Amino acid sequence: MSANQSDNPLASQLNDRNVTNAVAKLYDTFPFPPEPILDEAPPGYNWRWSWEGAYGFCTGGLAANKTPRILDAGCGSGVSTEYLAHLNPNADILAVDISAGTLEVAKERCRRSSPPSDGRSLTFQQLSLYDLDQIEGEFDMINCVGVLHHMPDPIKGIQAVAHKLAVGGIFHIFVYAKIGRWEINLMQQAIAILQNHSQNHSQNQKENQDFKQGVKLGREIFASLPDTNRLVQREKSRWAMENTRDECFADMYLHPHEVDYEIESLFELIDASDLEFVGFSNPQVWNLERLLGANPELLATAQALPKLQQYRLIELLDTDIAHYEFFLTRSPLTQLDLTDTKILSSIPRHHPCINGWESNCLFDPDYGICHLSELEFKFMQECQNSDRTIEEIVKSNSALNLETVRSLLNKRTILLNQN
Repeated sequence: MSANQSDNPLASQLNDRNVTNAVAKLYDTFPFPPEPILDEAPPGYNWRWSWEGAYGFCTGGLAANKTPRILDAGCGSGVSTEYLAHLNPNADILAVDISAGTLEVAKERCRRSSPPSDGRSLTFQQLSLYDLDQIEGEFDMINCVGVLHHMPDPIKGIQAVAHKLAVGGIFHIFVYAKIGRWEINLMQQAIAILQNHSQNHSQNQKENQDFKQGVKLGREIFASLPDTNRLVQREKSRWAMENTRDECFADMYLHPHEVDYEIESLFELIDASDLEFVGFSNPQVWNLERLLGANPELLATAQALPKLQQYRLIELLDTDIAHYEFFLTRSPLTQLDLTDTKILSSIPRHHPCINGWESNCLFDPDYGICHLSELEFKFMQECQNSDRTIEEIVKSNSALNLETVRSLLNKRTILLNQN
């Protein structure tokens, strides 16, 4: 029997309700994320919230669907919704959350930033993810960041969301990693012990928790501990800047319910969704070479392991991994054909999430500095605002070739339309 199950179904339902109410109360008290509301478009970009950028990451190519339906599952204060609206001007977007107070912040955020309005819809609904079957139809793209690990039953949650994913759709998820949050978990328990004693209530009465008092108590604990304390050192080195805001401190240390994962339990969650794992959306973290590259023989041994064991090895060796972010899909998801013939017949497009063009030094989709060679820069110019195939572009300039195209694909500055 899993930790999310109970011998008494009624008791389980009551516990689920208590947790849900407590989570809603936390976010009514401290709407999260606490980013300021602006009277302009949000700064920068996150390609994971761009339909074209995310689809390109998952397949290598451009999606045929130019008017996707997008679900922001657990939108919080609307930071993700705002980016989804600006990065996907032709999408119909639905944002749901259980917290009425937080939803009001999300609505105001998106109203103030004036997202493009060209016939698409942007709507909000107060709803538990468990109840998504109340919404008609399916979605091409689902964003669910920082939500499942706070649900009373994450497996039931992921199944409810996965049920709304269309065939060939992509589902981006972010959940907590246990090893990298070890110190956080200890402080959570310490605050709970002292707060439960001072407020004379038990763990099953979390819906009555005074979150503002808990923030004050937690800050007092940190201030009282010696500077050499491991929890203090971890807070100062990793989390202190964001935790100057009470909303962030409460979300990290006072959350009434949190499920942290390790690779084995993570893939049990994924398997329960009945969807296919596409890959981590921060693949550089899951590259063994960054950890064992100094020893080629040891690296080769590690790379020969089954994939899940490779992932497990990485999280054991890098204790800074505090979350998992990844894509799932409902098959089939058409992958880019990288044969020479298919590349030549493709129409190239600039990646929607690059910054600094027109320059031979720009930011790639992950805000990494990307240097373009003279030929790469020339190809980027040739494919800008053009419907020519790669074969036509190459024929017009004998210096350009498929090697240039493949290099740009690796740098993620272009995507190919093979539809």
